Amino acid sequence: MQTIFVQVKCELGRAYEVADLAVQSVEEVSEVHSISGQYDLMMKCYLADGADIGHFVTGRLQTLPGVKDTFTIIAYKAFA
Repeated sequence: MQTIFVQVKCELGRAYEVADLAVQSVEEVSEVHSISGQYDLMMKCYLADGADIGHFVTGRLQTLPGVKDTFTIIAYKAFA
């Protein structure tokens, strides 16, 4: 399982709509948080081992209505 975090910049006034749509329609999205800074949302996503991260982000997240820009962070180790 691969874990990625995707920061999402939304069109003005559409952050709640984008968050709701991501959680409801993209099964790999596990959590969505509102954040401060240059981006509006932080999405935690779990992808199958070997899944193409670039295709997931560009094909599944960047194409959601209201998404303006993304910034992807790949997590490579979890601490318990």
